[in-house]
Amino acid sequence: MFTRRLILGTALAATAGARAQGGPIRIATAGPMTGQYAAFGAQMRAGAEQAVTDLNGRGGVMGRQLALEVADDACDPRQAVSVANQLAGRGIRFVAGHYCSGSSIPASKVYAEEGVLQISPASTNPRFTDEGGWNTFRTCGRDDQQGQVAGTHIARAFPGKRVAILHDNTAYGKGLADETKKALNAAGMQETLYAAYTPGERDYNALVSRLKNANIDVIYIGGYHTEAGLILRQAKEQGMNVTLIGGDALVTNEFWQITGAAGEGAMMTFSSDPRRRPTAAEVVQRFRARNIDPEGYVLYTYAAIQIWAAAAAKINNLDPRRIAEAMKAQGPWQTVLGEISFDRKGDVTKPDYVFYVWKNGSYAEM
Repeated sequence: MFTRRLILGTALAATAGARAQGGPIRIATAGPMTGQYAAFGAQMRAGAEQAVTDLNGRGGVMGRQLALEVADDACDPRQAVSVANQLAGRGIRFVAGHYCSGSSIPASKVYAEEGVLQISPASTNPRFTDEGGWNTFRTCGRDDQQGQVAGTHIARAFPGKRVAILHDNTAYGKGLADETKKALNAAGMQETLYAAYTPGERDYNALVSRLKNANIDVIYIGGYHTEAGLILRQAKEQGMNVTLIGGDALVTNEFWQITGAAGEGAMMTFSSDPRRRPTAAEVVQRFRARNIDPEGYVLYTYAAIQIWAAAAAKINNLDPRRIAEAMKAQGPWQTVLGEISFDRKGDVTKPDYVFYVWKNGSYAEM
């Protein structure tokens, strides 16, 4: 069922006077607030709400309070376009979102035409900024950077092993798998199997049997934690002694809820843990006081709003194009993630992908 929903952030909803000069500045975050990837939407919402609360507590932006809207795209490209049109029509001129690259890319076209600045905390497909307009930025890295780290590590750590590269045919998943394959091959190692799977299914035993018959030792998955967790669990149930490696879409505790003990030793690439950075210490304490673990993309969303607010304040102007120009020209910007600068495309200039491993129900840097 095609759904479309805009949810007003609790206690942050815009009032009728939001459009008036001097009233609240209305911004939004957009991502999968429902559906199988809703865990990441919850991360984005938590980061955005805390950022708005903290900014408002310090007087807002240019002396005006912020009002946050939370929009649900369910990681559906069509719904993302609908959400983008709704937000633009409601006068939103800055969006921290979306999550899935397959949503961010088409939404960015709407935002560019409608004069909306977009900073994604999570969309890693290179096309988002390579083909983006004046308005596209991200606080995370890119799949070609992440894939380079993954492919090089697999070749170095698993010489002589039989590797399968799987993907879900999404912009994110296939893009990441292809970049990992490219790096693996450049390092002199050829994968045994390269295949796609259908996301959203519950039974991947036929795929697992194919992997088992090919004597696969290492499974690299370009895709999301839901399917990756099921594939790994079902592989272990079939008696496979296999190592699973994935990307940043495994950075949620829901992965272990799916795999259970089968997730022990699974690995993934992600930026160095932002929760441990000195620049995030005070904000992390505030999250934990609310019983929120700022894992995954919580702090990346917080940083996106921080940067937008700092740029607007620095130029004393809310015009999205002028803010975008300032974001590229006047960095670095001080954020919970540390200093962030952008290149001419809107990509961060210093990505820092590292490996994590799952042990005893949680993940930590290797």
